Amino acid sequence: MPRRHVWRAVVSFAAAAGIAAAGSLLAAAPALAAEPATAGRYVALGDSYTAGPLVPIQTGRPAGCLRSTNNYPALVARALAVGTVSDVSCSGATTANLGGPQPTGLGTNAPQLDALGPDVSLVTLGIGGNDIGFVSIITDCATRSPLHPTGAACRDHFTAADGTDELAARIDATAPKIAAALADIEERAPDAHVLVVGYPALLPDTGPGCFPVVPFSPGDVAYLRGVEKELNAMLAAQAAAAGADYVDTYTPGIGHDMCAPQGTRWIEGLVPTSPAAPVHPNAAGMRGMADAVLGALSPQAQSAA
Repeated sequence: MPRRHVWRAVVSFAAAAGIAAAGSLLAAAPALAAEPATAGRYVALGDSYTAGPLVPIQTGRPAGCLRSTNNYPALVARALAVGTVSDVSCSGATTANLGGPQPTGLGTNAPQLDALGPDVSLVTLGIGGNDIGFVSIITDCATRSPLHPTGAACRDHFTAADGTDELAARIDATAPKIAAALADIEERAPDAHVLVVGYPALLPDTGPGCFPVVPFSPGDVAYLRGVEKELNAMLAAQAAAAGADYVDTYTPGIGHDMCAPQGTRWIEGLVPTSPAAPVHPNAAGMRGMADAVLGALSPQAQSAA
């Protein structure tokens, strides 16, 4: 049975076990039996949006990767009762760290692709944000935008005199790196069902934002929203070109962005109010991302596969 259809059967089993009736694929995960473990090994690759920095409980080696026991790979694995999971995601990772080691200050993470093998049947890949300079973008914009609250100082900073958008160019430069990573995954785990996981909505999908709580002017909110959508569109295009599936976490994350109230928010602001790194998913965000991954594995989502 092709691996994609194996995972359809696994999710069908989960639904039959009562997950769908609970209203969430995650809610009844502890009730699942070990039967679906025949689907094989699951490997999670990615950056901090996969690892879950500061989301309780932090675990794994090296400690500097800041992986959580409640990140979306862990929640997906528990929901599907996967017998063997290798979560090698690491905060700060770029595509270079898929094939090369990543020093963290608290140990070195081995090349993430080394976790793959012919026995792997499911791979999730969530990466690309650090390739375009995620941390520096947030830092620059949080510094520049408040100085011109009626303008778009962040957009202006990343726009050259000839109108070239530096961040758009970075996204274009990252595309072949994603393509190469997907080719490497195919070579190392030829029977795996591969999911490229996009980034959830960081800012409101419409409107001016919530300055000064999130210190981006309305003009920069619109700009940064567009950058994230462009990044996700590139990831979706590369997934399609490689024959992988793309997991849209942006759409279900609308209304759960940094400006949303506590309890609704999936993404913490620059000053977190729930355990999570700044401008990263909290526990609720990780649950939302896990639901999106599980939805992509559902028989309905895969009916055309």
